[in-house]
Amino acid sequence: MSPVITPAVRADIAELRQLYYAVYGPHYPVALGTDPAEMARLIADPHSLWLVTRCGATGALTASAAIHGEAGSRTGRLEGIAVHPEHRSAGLAAALTEALCAGMLDTGRLDSVYATVRTVSAGPQRVVARNGFRPLGILPNAVDLSSRESLALYARHAAGVLDRRIPVTEVPAPMLPLLRTAESALGIGYPGVRAAADLLPAPAPHAAERLEVIEAPAFVRRRFRERFPGSGGWFYPLHTPNVLLTPEDGRFEVYAYLNRAGGYGCLLTAHPDPAAAAAHLEPVTRALARAGAGYVEALVPLAHHEALSAFLAQGFVAGALYPAMRADGDGFHDYAVLSRSGERIDFRGVAVEPPLQPYLDCYVSAWASAHLPTSSEVAP
Repeated sequence: MSPVITPAVRADIAELRQLYYAVYGPHYPVALGTDPAEMARLIADPHSLWLVTRCGATGALTASAAIHGEAGSRTGRLEGIAVHPEHRSAGLAAALTEALCAGMLDTGRLDSVYATVRTVSAGPQRVVARNGFRPLGILPNAVDLSSRESLALYARHAAGVLDRRIPVTEVPAPMLPLLRTAESALGIGYPGVRAAADLLPAPAPHAAERLEVIEAPAFVRRRFRERFPGSGGWFYPLHTPNVLLTPEDGRFEVYAYLNRAGGYGCLLTAHPDPAAAAAHLEPVTRALARAGAGYVEALVPLAHHEALSAFLAQGFVAGALYPAMRADGDGFHDYAVLSRSGERIDFRGVAVEPPLQPYLDCYVSAWASAHLPTSSEVAP
């Protein structure tokens, strides 16, 4: 019998919290399953869609999932997939995922939907893969649940979107293996892309900048809106800055999102422009690490090889590639996901399905090239 799928309503919130606790325990770092106010906002959000299933016999909630969107963006996030332990193996996660994509992608409301999938088992990867999502890369140490976990990045695009990607002519040389991996895994092309002629910039001295970290979310949001009244100066779907980092003289401001519950941070943008802070990524990353972000991530346009070079020079490693992520007129720009972890990365407990394995191999090689000395650098 096909499951009965209905939109979530405010009256479901208490039962939804019980469902997420039964599935994830007390360490789930997402407001969707823990914060009643945020859950109510998402249920009422016209740019999002939250669906649930119920047991036909008892009426109890059996599964839940949502696609979270936002005004002005055509990129959504599949999140909060939860199936009650007593109702697993009934195809509920797959049914919810397909219904969500039908409602958001097939109707033209969104151009793409992404999901960050746990790798403690192969099951979550299989669920999204069966519903048309394809692997984009690996996010090592991306979240702290009961322990540090790596996530896999998957995405599904609306029909025709991948055919309208804007070509890229050059990238930093360390990015080329990731492009070749994406070509094979996704069936897309990067014809004629060459390694940029310029070398990676030299890192700035570690102690070159003393930064103040301002954690006042309402103030940071107001300041951010003043600095960036439009969307032209930044792009980071579904992330709103809650932390501001700035030197004592205030000559630049770095806006970031910090999630202490999950132990991660995202670098969103900088004022007056990202280049103003590019030479100071080391102290910025260290400041976020002291604030609780064991994993720091940045989303960089693939066409901006200067910005990519700056991150690569500061120890960031590209683990994922998101093709056709941002619409620009009739075309779409590709983005790279770069990250840096202050904690030891251990892939021994990671369950990787065959389509994801090339990305893991690519990341391991890139990390070794960035952080291990070459034979010429090792003293005899």
